[in-house]
Amino acid sequence: MDLIPRKFYLDDFFDNFVSAKEVDNMKCDIYEEDGDYHIEMDIPGFDKNEIQIEAKNGYLTITAEKHKEETEEKKNYIRKERNYGKYTRSFYLGDLESDKIEATFADGMLKIIVPKKEEAENKKYIEIK
Repeated sequence: MDLIPRKFYLDDFFDNFVSAKEVDNMKCDIYEEDGDYHIEMDIPGFDKNEIQIEAKNGYLTITAEKHKEETEEKKNYIRKERNYGKYTRSFYLGDLESDKIEATFADGMLKIIVPKKEEAENKKYIEIK
């Protein structure tokens, strides 16, 4: 008889296996409001100039990159928890009008508004013979 149900073993395994450094450091919420997609992403510890947003082929890609400080090599750390490097998240949002995307960054939160493109209804009726 197991004291801990077997499903917890798999949950822990897949949580550790699936969770990536990028996703752990770039948590976000995505919601739809007034016909637009809204993305709110936590990117603490970064400056606005260290963040890049790219819209290409229906994907919106957010990249944040922080380099080590030159003085860091000279410090005698007792504990070091802050990470440096490149973090990336991509979202497929379909056909995007990249010139209408708005983004703001304040207090470690990136807010992006992506207008939904009106999909032309391409109906074609097929004649029944």
